[in-house]
Amino acid sequence: MQGFMNWIDERFPLTKVWNEHLAEYYAPKNFNFWYYFGSLAMLVLVIQIISGIFLTMHYKPDEAMAFASVEYIMRDVPGGWFIRYMHSTGASAFFIVVYLHMFRGLIYGSYKGKRELVWLIGMTIYLALMAEAFMGYLLPWGQMSFWGAQVIINLFNTVPVVGAELSTWIRGDYVIADATLNRLFALHVAAVPLVLVALVFVHIVALHVVGSNNPDGVEIKKLKDDKGIPLDGIPFHPYYSVKDIVGVGVFLLVFFAIVFFAPEMGGYFLEHANFEPANSLKTPEHIAPVWYFTPFYTVLRAVTVSPFAGTAAMFLAIIFLFLLPWIDKNPIKSWRYRNTAHTINLLLFAAVFMVLGYLGVKPVTPELKELGTRMTEIYFIFFIVLWVHNTPSKAKYLMWFIILAGVIGLMDFIRYNPDATDDAQQIAWQWIFPIGYLALTLLLPMVKRFNDEKPVPERVTS
Repeated sequence: MQGFMNWIDERFPLTKVWNEHLAEYYAPKNFNFWYYFGSLAMLVLVIQIISGIFLTMHYKPDEAMAFASVEYIMRDVPGGWFIRYMHSTGASAFFIVVYLHMFRGLIYGSYKGKRELVWLIGMTIYLALMAEAFMGYLLPWGQMSFWGAQVIINLFNTVPVVGAELSTWIRGDYVIADATLNRLFALHVAAVPLVLVALVFVHIVALHVVGSNNPDGVEIKKLKDDKGIPLDGIPFHPYYSVKDIVGVGVFLLVFFAIVFFAPEMGGYFLEHANFEPANSLKTPEHIAPVWYFTPFYTVLRAVTVSPFAGTAAMFLAIIFLFLLPWIDKNPIKSWRYRNTAHTINLLLFAAVFMVLGYLGVKPVTPELKELGTRMTEIYFIFFIVLWVHNTPSKAKYLMWFIILAGVIGLMDFIRYNPDATDDAQQIAWQWIFPIGYLALTLLLPMVKRFNDEKPVPERVTS
């Protein structure tokens, strides 16, 4: 066996790669629950690629045959229903583990300490994943696929000057038709998966160059023994590879429970309207994208100044995530040692993001419309508050509270129309949400115990 490995190593650096990225890659010894989701994201990527290959064998990217080919897979192909449900459940599972992976980056400051590029590559993976999901969403050619794609592609219509030409170019036709289906199918099964795999590879390589972060935010490379091994590090293999196998086992139990018993997940994973073939003459009662797009869809609907302003706000909501390494410059990485107000800020941001997602799947009512506006305000204010928290001991909390509360009040004054009774009533009381958020994140830290930061240990804790 050793002779065979030597023969391989003379022609390909297999042992070198194994040692550098697994056996001799030293990771912090205090990884916890939150560190499962990176490996789980890779697992779901593999599930999606393999199940997608089998679906491609029977799917017909043709306007007249696409919906029927999906029904053929579900009803006549042996095990076809299982492969299709694995793929559709995998799409939602991918976003669940990626969102949790991103939240771990937020709470432990994994975009700091020479890890800016790791974060930027990760965010690019997130963008590519959204593009891949959108293109795959169109392929079943059901009612929600067709009309959801209509809404999303028409967003490009709002771009000044070139909007109409841009949306026509994306569709490949003046309306969503066979040309649209063909080009998005090609991108979904070939181009974007290649980009995703390449980005994941670059993401891992960049991570292994700077080293993994940990719950304490301590750089383990600073303290090494006489052999150059980090004192607080352990080899990724076998310790974390075995630990990840446990996480994979639990994940697959939940994953296949959904596949077998609740693949539609109450209409959130597979919408009921998508079991009807696409009909350009029949609009569904309520058009909404699939759940993992809905936080940004709510932002789009909340900004009503102009169609382009709504589209710009939606893209800005994603761009601000890219800019986190330059917004949050506090030298302390982990929320364990930041002030209490920072912890409250992160938890409220996560709650607001989930509320935005929930509102995106609901029909618009005066109450929910205004709630979406208020959650959008908080979403963008979060980044300003995060910047203010950079230097807690010097932060001018009261000044920023007055400025931001004044901006919210001015916007409410501009939006208030007493003739629109329902909207006016909602504006008159829902101001408590953004003002309450500002009070918790900017007034509360004026009390010393909520503003004090804890000393960061030199070595990792258990």
